[in-house]
Parts: sequence; C-alpha cells; structure tokens
Amino acid sequence: MTRITFLAALALTLLARPTPAAEPAPPLEIAAHRADIFCLAFSPDGKLLASASKDGTVGLWDAATGKEVRILKGHGADVLRVAFSPRGDQLASAGADGTLRLWDVARGESIHTIKAHGNWVTGVAFSPDGRWVATASADKTAAVWDAATGANRCFCRGHTAEVWTVAFHPDGKSLASGGKDKSVRLWDAESGKEIQALTDHQGDVYTVAYDDKGETLASCSSDATIRLWDPANGRLLQKLTGHKGHVYTVAFYGKELLSAGADKTAKVWDPEKGEAVRELPAHKGEVYAVACSPDGSHIATAGKDRLVRVLANVESAAAGQ
Repeated sequence: MTRITFLAALALTLLARPTPAAEPAPPLEIAAHRADIFCLAFSPDGKLLASASKDGTVGLWDAATGKEVRILKGHGADVLRVAFSPRGDQLASAGADGTLRLWDVARGESIHTIKAHGNWVTGVAFSPDGRWVATASADKTAAVWDAATGANRCFCRGHTAEVWTVAFHPDGKSLASGGKDKSVRLWDAESGKEIQALTDHQGDVYTVAYDDKGETLASCSSDATIRLWDPANGRLLQKLTGHKGHVYTVAFYGKELLSAGADKTAKVWDPEKGEAVRELPAHKGEVYAVACSPDGSHIATAGKDRLVRVLANVESAAAGQ
C-alpha cells in the first residue's frame, strides 16, 4: 500500500467514526424552599418555573438561571399543587388550608381566594381555554370553578375516599381524577356527572395526566406502577413497572412520559414500548414533582430534599418534540 493510499484509507476510517456525544450539562440546582417541594409547573413560554411547597409558599423562578422572581405568600398551610393558565397570565395553587388561590403572575398579586372544599385541596388544573379551574380534595370530591369570578360550576361526587389529582381532557369537555379509593374516574366537566370508573390500580392514585391529543390517559400509584388508558372506552393499554415504591407523579410531553417516585428517581419512558429509556439524576430524598418545558428542552424535578433541579432534555430537544 502506497503512502497516499494509506492516508486516504485512514481519512475514510476517521470520517466513518461516530461523533462523540456531547456531555450533558450538569443540572441547574435551585435551593428553592425551606421544606418539601410537592409540585412544579413551567409557564407556557417556558421562561418561568413555579414550585409548591410544604413551607406554605409558591415560588416563581427564572427557568434559565434559577434566579428568584418572587415568592407568593397567602396559603395558611402546605401548598400541594400549582398550575399555569394556558396564556400564562394566571397561576393556580391548591393548599392544605382548603383554598384554591388564583394569582396574577406579572404582579404577583392574589386575584381570588376560593374556599373550595371542606378539606385539603390536593389537585388543580386549568381547562384548555383557561376559563375553568378544576380542583381535587381530601373531602372526596372534585370540582370545577370559573377562573374569572371564582364561582362554582359543578362538584364531582363518586370517589369513596380522598381525591388526590385532577386533569382536564384536551377538548375541555371532561376531566379525570384519581384518589385513595384506587380508582381513576372520568367526569363531564359541565355537569359533574360521572362517565366511568377505571379500577385496575392496587393503591392510591396520585396523579393523572392526558397526552396532548387526549388519546391516552396516564395514572400513577402507590402500587409502584404507571397505567396507560384509552379514555374513550376505559381500556387498559399498558402497565409500566420499574419504580421501587410509590410513583407520585407523571407528565406527558410529546411521545415521552415522565415519572417520579419514592425511590428517589425520575424516569423517562417510551409509552409505546412500555419501558423506561433513561433515568434522570437522583435526588437525596423522595421525588414528588417532575415537569417538562413546553418546547421539551428542559426537565425539572423536585422533592423531599428541597431542591429543584433543571436539566437540559437533550434527547427530546434533538427529536423536535
């Protein structure tokens, strides 16, 4: 082999080698609260991250830098859930003081304080058009409220124990709830009438979440599983196992599913394959919250160790999800 031929072959070999994958950036850590963090939510534009804490406050953070934007105070006990309105101008928070609070995000001021239930308000979700806010409660009910006036639209009665979570279907016509009675229930969002009950879980149902099209409903439980349902007919599509202990939360983004649990981990799942495809950096305690930015570029996790971690979701960003 001539020197020229050898150099040409070497060049071809080097060109054929795969480009080394870029090392993921270390997570941005926010020492956000003085107590456990139960819930996280990104604003629709992805610029803000809200956190709900056992210390009785709601934090608003710059999602890119972790800098504190403001701390919202007003709840008289643990803040359990937070949710941004679709336009991002309002934030809803649910508390162990039995109230639903609606906040003006730009001003950091309270708009409405609704004595929503006779017990803890454990779940909150805006309707897709932002007109309505749904709540879940330890008083065994879910409810729907007018976001502009605070007036009640309906109560959903049928659970036989505490209700931990609620989510609107993307069409806004129905909602799902889950609770301590091990059931997922679907409701008419206007009348509060029960449509059907899904009863395959063997423990508390902590969180329910719809995919973007409303074709799949995910639920997670103290039975250490995640279940995927067809909400149109109530058929169980998939049972996901992998967490070692309670699974506290699930969230869809695109084709991926995020989860977090008592085993101090958060996972990314491929729902079609029914398997976890990667694990996010571990926390030092139980992980109660996980959220994905609307463009899929970042994932945030938080929990018992009082830290919020924000990391680049390289795979989803690269896939254009």
